[in-house]
Amino acid sequence: MSEIILHHYPRSPYSELLRIALGIKGAAWRSVIIPDIAPKPDLTPLTGGYRKTPVLQIGADIYCDTAIAIEAIEAALPGPSLFPAPLGRLHAVLALQAGGATFSQAVGSAMAPFLDRIPDAFFEDRKKLFGFDRDRIAKAAPHLLAQFTGWLARLDDALSDGRAFLGGDAPGYADCAAAMNLWFHGNFGMKDARTARLPHLAAWFERVTAIGHGTPTDLSAAEALVIARDAEPTAIELIEPDSGFTAGQNVTVRTEDPGADAVAGALVRLTPREIVVLREDPHVGRVAVHFPRIGQILAPA
Repeated sequence: MSEIILHHYPRSPYSELLRIALGIKGAAWRSVIIPDIAPKPDLTPLTGGYRKTPVLQIGADIYCDTAIAIEAIEAALPGPSLFPAPLGRLHAVLALQAGGATFSQAVGSAMAPFLDRIPDAFFEDRKKLFGFDRDRIAKAAPHLLAQFTGWLARLDDALSDGRAFLGGDAPGYADCAAAMNLWFHGNFGMKDARTARLPHLAAWFERVTAIGHGTPTDLSAAEALVIARDAEPTAIELIEPDSGFTAGQNVTVRTEDPGADAVAGALVRLTPREIVVLREDPHVGRVAVHFPRIGQILAPA
C-alpha cells in the first residue's frame, strides 16, 4: 500500500480531526504543509481545484473532506477501528453533527475576541468561500459562544456516567470530530475557560489529547506530486442505479459552500456514500478524486 499523506496546516481544525484519527491507528504518515488560504498551486494538480483543508492522499487516490478521508484511513489501516462498538457507525452520525452548525459556532466564538489580529487576507479568502467576515462574527459572537457552550455542556452530561470516550471505552471518529472544536479554542488560549465548570469534558479532552498523532514525517509538496504521478488510482467503477448519471460521464463536483470551486472529471463511482471522479493533470497524470456524497453538489459538466 502507498503511504498515507496528509496535506494540512497546523492550526486547521479538520486537520486535527484526521491527525487524532491517525493517532488512534498508531499510524506512520507523511506530512505536507499547505497554505491556509488560496491559491494552493502545489495542491491543485491533485484535487482539481478543491481548496478546503485537509486533503488525504494515498498514491493517486485523493480524498477531499474528512468524512471520506476517515473511510480511507479505516480501510487502509488495521485496528483499532475508528468505529468501535457499541456505537459503531453511529460515530459518523455524531461526527457529522460536530462538523455542522456546532463547528461554525466553535470557530466563530474562538476567533471573535481576536478579530483585529487575524490577517485581512485570511478574511478575504473565507468571505469568498463561506461568506463570513469580521462584522458578521463580531455581531454574532455572544450567540455563537452561548450555542457552543451549550453543546459542550451536553457533552459533559454524556460523559458524566464515567465513560472514557463518547462511545465507551475506546476512542473513535466521534471523539476526533468533537475534540477538534474544543482544540480550536485551545489554539486561542481559551480551552480552560471553556472546561472550567465541565470536569467530565475536561478529563475526556485530556484523554483524547494523550492519543497523539501517530508518527508523522515531513514530505515536500513536490515529492507528493511525484508519488501521485508514479501511482495508479484504485477506485473501482460503481454507479448507483437510477441515479441519473452514467460511468465515464463528464461531471463537476463542488462543496455546498457558496464560493466553492468545482472539480471536473469523469464519473467513476457514485453511491449514497461517495462520489469519485477521474481527472488528468499534466503534473501528476491520472488521479481519482474522492468526495463524500453528503455536502457535495454533483452536476453534469
